Amino acid sequence: MAIEPRAGILDIRPYKPGATDAPGIANPIKLSSNENALGCSDKAAAAFEASKANLHLYPDGGATKLREAIAREEGLEAEHIVCGTGSDELLQLLGRAYLNPGDKVVQSQYGFLVYRLVAMQCGATLVSAPETDYRSDVDAIIAAAGDDARIVFLANPNNPTGTYISSDEVRRLRDALPSTTLLVVDAAYAEFVDEADYTAGIELARERDDVIVTRTFSKIHGLAAARLGWAYGSSAIIDVLNRVRGPFNVNMPAIEAGTAAIADRDFMQRSAEHNEEWVKYLRQQIGGMGLEVTPSVCNFVLIHFPETTGKTAADADAFLTSQGLIIRPVQPYGLPNALRATVGTETENRLLVEALGQFMAG
Repeated sequence: MAIEPRAGILDIRPYKPGATDAPGIANPIKLSSNENALGCSDKAAAAFEASKANLHLYPDGGATKLREAIAREEGLEAEHIVCGTGSDELLQLLGRAYLNPGDKVVQSQYGFLVYRLVAMQCGATLVSAPETDYRSDVDAIIAAAGDDARIVFLANPNNPTGTYISSDEVRRLRDALPSTTLLVVDAAYAEFVDEADYTAGIELARERDDVIVTRTFSKIHGLAAARLGWAYGSSAIIDVLNRVRGPFNVNMPAIEAGTAAIADRDFMQRSAEHNEEWVKYLRQQIGGMGLEVTPSVCNFVLIHFPETTGKTAADADAFLTSQGLIIRPVQPYGLPNALRATVGTETENRLLVEALGQFMAG
C-alpha cells in the first residue's frame, strides 16, 4: 500500500505551463507564457555563458552579488532583499513560513494560479474576492479578508487580466487590513507599467513590516529559463524567508546572468518600448474584429470570445494551434470564454492578428 501524503495534497492540480507544441507544426510560435519577445540581454547571456567555468563550485548561498546589484540599480538596501528560484519559489516560501492548516488566504477573483497552490500546499483556505471589470476590487478584498486573513496575495498588475490598481488603492488596502495580515504584492510585470499612479509597492514595504513585494527576472529581463526572482521586505520577513529557503536555492549561472541583466537598463527600456507599441497594436487590431480585449499594462492581452458555436475561445484556440500559433486558454482562472496572448515580435504579432481575422471571418 502506498504511503499516504498529508491530507489535501492529492487535491492539488499541478500548475500547467503554457503549451509549447502544435501537432503537425515543426516550429510553432509560442505566445502562451508571457516571455520577453526580444529574448534576454546580450550581457546577461554572456555572463551566463562565462559562469560555466565555475560549475563545479557551490554558488554563494546568500546571492550577495545579485542582491547588491539589485539594491544598487533599484535604490534599495541589499539586506532587505532575498532571492529565489523565480518569484514562484518566494511565494511558496511565504506560505511555508506563515501559513498554518486552516488559515485564510485571500486573492482577487482572477488572481495568479500559484496563490491557490500555495494555500493548498499549506492546508489553508483560499477565498477569492470578486473583481470589477477584471480589476482587483479593494473593498471586496477587505471584506473577504475580514479580521482573520493570514495572507492577502495581490498581483499588481495581475496575470491573466493585465490590469492594475493605483498605489493609493494598494495603500488603502494595507491600511484597512489587520496588522496580523501579511500583504504580498506580486509585481512581476511592474517594469512594463508606464502609468503615473502606479508603483510596484516598494515604498510601502519599506515603511511597514507587514508588506512584502515580489519581483521576477522572467519577464522584462527575459531570463525565464534561469528561474530567478527576488523579494523586498522588512528585516523580520527577510530573516524568516532566509530560515526556510534552501541553502543554495539560486544557482550560479542565474546569479551571474541576473547581475548583468539588472544593470542593462538599455535592454529593459527597449523591451518596454517594444511592448508598449505592440500591446497597443494587438488591442486595436483584435478589438476591431469585434472581440473584447481587456486593457492591459503587461506584455500580454486577454481576449474575450462569444459563446456562439464555432466562435468560442476553444474554437479559436484550436484554429490558432492548427496555424502554428500557441496562446493560452484560461479556463483554470474561471475565464472559459477567454484566451491570453503574449506580445511577440512584430512578425509574430502580425501573424496572430491575421490568423484571428481569418478565424472571425470564417
